[in-house]
Amino acid sequence: MYIKGKMVLLRAIEETDLPILQEMINDPELENCVVGWSWPVSLAGQKAWYIENLKSTTNQRFIIEYENEAMGLIVLSDIDWKNRKATTGIKLSRQCPKGKGIGTDAVMALERYSFNELNLNRLEGSWFPENIASASLHKKCGWKEEGLQRKAIFKNGQYQDLVIVGCLKQDYEEVVSASKYWN
Repeated sequence: MYIKGKMVLLRAIEETDLPILQEMINDPELENCVVGWSWPVSLAGQKAWYIENLKSTTNQRFIIEYENEAMGLIVLSDIDWKNRKATTGIKLSRQCPKGKGIGTDAVMALERYSFNELNLNRLEGSWFPENIASASLHKKCGWKEEGLQRKAIFKNGQYQDLVIVGCLKQDYEEVVSASKYWN
């Protein structure tokens, strides 16, 4: 099954996607924007990660495809089936065209799938206060700032604050209704 947006397709990761995933995880500029951290990853390491993740029922990762090309990754992680919530994240490659709404469409498609197919009620996430692009993208899609964790993440030799955010099913429905996104 594919998850369709208006212009993107969210699909399972295939082994042929591993080079772009390796490129994104090893890109220092992209790494500086994401909350987590990683070691430099070899193609063999990327393949081992891929094989391990095939078994997961609480972490689902999808390739963002635009015009038949892989442009990034969007995730549902730590899916909590009892409390109907999950954590999300998105990472777009350098090859992804800017200003076309690809990220927005990917987030809206993931929200629609999460809320309407998986029956989740809440999505959670975080970003650095200076990551204006991520904040803008998510706020367009109904996300709300819920708090600030002071000096929560050590990156680039210093502790950085972390903005805590969430999106409820009702927030998503309000955005869809007001913007007529899926019409």
